Amino acid sequence: MIAEINLDGMYFPTLLLLAIAAFFLTKLVVFLLARLGLYRWVWHPALFDFSLFIVVLTACTSALTHFAFNWT
Repeated sequence: MIAEINLDGMYFPTLLLLAIAAFFLTKLVVFLLARLGLYRWVWHPALFDFSLFIVVLTACTSALTHFAFNWT
């Protein structure tokens, strides 16, 4: 994994930027699930949101690793 990303002279951990992106993607998915009425089937909303965040963060990390190191 890439250790740090340079943005305008400031170095940020890659995981921090991925976590911010995963947070907003998770909020979007939760909003869509609530609009579709599927969120009412969730037994524990806070636990579901956290688990969804972990899944989205893992997917973002996996995608970045795949695209950053497999150019062939």
